[in-house]
Amino acid sequence: MMRRALPIMFQGTHSDAGKSIITTAFCRLFADNGWKTAPFKSQNMSLNSYVTPDGKEIGRAQGIQAEAARVRATTDMNPILIKPSRENEAQIVVHGRPYANMKAGQYREEFFSLGLQVIERSLKTLMNEYDRLVIEGAGSPAEVNLNDRELVNMRVARMANAPVVLVGDIERGGVFASLVGTLQLLEEADRKRVIGVIINKFRGDYTLLKPGLDWFEEYTGVPVLGVIPYMHELHIDAEDSVSLARFSAKKAEKALDIAVVQYPRISNFTDIDPLMAEPDCSVRFVTKAEEIGEPDVFLLPGSKNTIEDLLYVKESGIASEIGRLYKQTDAVIVGICGGYQMLGRRIIDPFHVETSIGEATGLQLLPVDTTLEKEKTTIWSGGTALFAGESFSVTGYELHMGRSVRTGGIPFIQISGGRTDGCKTSDERILGTYFHDLFHNDRFRHHFLNAIRRKKGLPPLIERPSYRELREQAFHQLADCVKRNVQIERIEQKMSEFQRGNDHVQYSSVKQTNWQRSK
Repeated sequence: MMRRALPIMFQGTHSDAGKSIITTAFCRLFADNGWKTAPFKSQNMSLNSYVTPDGKEIGRAQGIQAEAARVRATTDMNPILIKPSRENEAQIVVHGRPYANMKAGQYREEFFSLGLQVIERSLKTLMNEYDRLVIEGAGSPAEVNLNDRELVNMRVARMANAPVVLVGDIERGGVFASLVGTLQLLEEADRKRVIGVIINKFRGDYTLLKPGLDWFEEYTGVPVLGVIPYMHELHIDAEDSVSLARFSAKKAEKALDIAVVQYPRISNFTDIDPLMAEPDCSVRFVTKAEEIGEPDVFLLPGSKNTIEDLLYVKESGIASEIGRLYKQTDAVIVGICGGYQMLGRRIIDPFHVETSIGEATGLQLLPVDTTLEKEKTTIWSGGTALFAGESFSVTGYELHMGRSVRTGGIPFIQISGGRTDGCKTSDERILGTYFHDLFHNDRFRHHFLNAIRRKKGLPPLIERPSYRELREQAFHQLADCVKRNVQIERIEQKMSEFQRGNDHVQYSSVKQTNWQRSK
């Protein structure tokens, strides 16, 4: 096929090694250099979604990478999205629309050929429309039990004839073992496609690391293309819930305490990110009733399996604690999407869209009944939110299988055409909405938090951040950091060589001897 774009692919030694963030950095770097750039991840497994401008669902990371590249996100950038819903089962989203619910083995056996066709078409489209293509792998390319039918790592690199940079996370320890082990397990032709490695999340004295870098290059013949220092407080959305492991359930010493329930199928938790950026907010994720304490805000985020996560909330004792918060404290309780559905009276799943459980009683805190339907709502919405005596223009995206009917209470958001979204109690202590990104609306978020401060007898905080500006600054800081610490020109040179047909990197004789000794 006629190729226009020059591709580069980033693969990792494991999940959360930093592939997504480095892909984001290169999207911004190439865009800054005047190249029309697109991200690409053929198959993403994530419960963090992004709704494209035309109302389709893709992985959150690819949507954010498109923003970094300053281009409009499309489903070609992530044609297959896997959303785990139950143990060993997931919803398969193809080009932004639900395709089917499948077991892992069923997906592997029945979907492979179709998935390959979908990926090839999207790759061809992007290759013909862009100048640069930044491709992200998933997990590890060395998962030998899966490689015969994988759809996201070396098979995609071969399709695009892309050179590969392998990313290792030094913060976890054992980075040289994981890099060498990954290279060792690759097929020889795929190993030759690896033009170098990047070591990510480095803290400490570089001089102490340098002997290890020299050893690695001598042993493998693969160059170290960069060592990226650990970047603190980078306001760029995380791809999946693996990143939540680094957050504590303990309250930090800040004026406002915000607790977020982390149920097993938590989704779109990036709704919370703007609250994390606020200087007076301590945001923590809780999984046990005893961790809740007395927060100022308790938030129930989205869920991919609302009924089963609701049962988790009840069985863990968290539901009783939510009731206590409402009756005995001044906490404001907020439910977004699945969390909003849980706050209602009941949830019905007549078509078994998410679970074999047909119906569950909600937390009974809002007069709302929800029915899960076969068709998913994926749209950008806008309206006017009413809170604490003021109104605010807000935008957000809706991403849900359910239809909620309010039988009482007060609408939370007024939408054009006489429609409404969500529900709230008359004292505004309980708020429910389908609007993801609600707190990304700066004016609403600032007013919401300052209203809680006033309730606590604290003066309002005047200087609060613009989250959009923070994200743009993060793109710039990320790109600048990678530019200073990675051999960008060498990578671009290899990208050009691969497209001219020089797709076999020559390894040193030392490296070949060492590989042979290890076999």
